[in-house]
Amino acid sequence: MHAQLAQVDPATAARLAPMDAQRIQRALEVWRVSGQPLSAFHTRGQAERPPTGAHLLISLEPTERAWLHQRIQQRFEQMWQANFVGEVLALRARGDLHLNLPAMRCVGYRQVWEALDAGLTGQTLQAQVMDTGCAATRQLAKRQLTWLRSLERHPLAAEAPDVATRLLDTVGRFAKACPTPPALP
Repeated sequence: MHAQLAQVDPATAARLAPMDAQRIQRALEVWRVSGQPLSAFHTRGQAERPPTGAHLLISLEPTERAWLHQRIQQRFEQMWQANFVGEVLALRARGDLHLNLPAMRCVGYRQVWEALDAGLTGQTLQAQVMDTGCAATRQLAKRQLTWLRSLERHPLAAEAPDVATRLLDTVGRFAKACPTPPALP
């Protein structure tokens, strides 16, 4: 697949590792559907981006890791109460899905699927899913926060009681400081 991508989109092929099947497949799908290489869309997107300073990126970031961990635990408990295991059981019953598919590698789904494969049930299943699912989500959140820190952004404390007010104030100050946007064609 990588060799085929190199023929139709050398720029994207050079950027992707030969074993990155998911991204290679996506690049080939874009080419087949649109008739244009994926790299053309990336180039076009960069040319259409506003100059630095003409946009505002606001990120809600926890300042307390314990707060984030508690929210992750709370979310998994809500998912459990909403019959998340039943959802995964229904997906497994379809017969066309397996753990190597990108959709099944999502945090939460993978942990439930693996616990079911291990034959866990009841409280043992719940404890295992809560433990492994929350741990995987914490790792994902850490990677996302690391990525956010590489961007020019305006971070707001996610756990602050007045975060909504701060968000609106930040957007309002930015809107007042911005020049009038150009007319759309």
